[in-house]
Amino acid sequence: MHITMVKKILADGSPCKKCGEVLAKMEADDQLKFMNEILVADERDPESAGMQLAKKLGVDRAPFFVVSQDDGSQTIYTVYLKFVKEVLNATTNEKEELKELMNNSQDLDFL
Repeated sequence: MHITMVKKILADGSPCKKCGEVLAKMEADDQLKFMNEILVADERDPESAGMQLAKKLGVDRAPFFVVSQDDGSQTIYTVYLKFVKEVLNATTNEKEELKELMNNSQDLDFL
């Protein structure tokens, strides 16, 4: 298994807020050691490795994770807590999962 994380740099050169939050959480939970590579999707450079991968995979959110299996199959995760639960087999907080899901979906809104 090979895990690639893609984080984003915004057009003004600042880091993506969500990417920073996820990186901080991963660092605190000692999960960065499971990443085989971390690519940057720099909005100022459409040729950056992360932008190219996002375009190739049709992903429009950051951060995202690509899990490649030895058989060549790939799974893309745009929800960090789902990635943690399904790939890293770590426990997650249901309240955090729901909050992230709501924040990542433009079709959902708070009731």
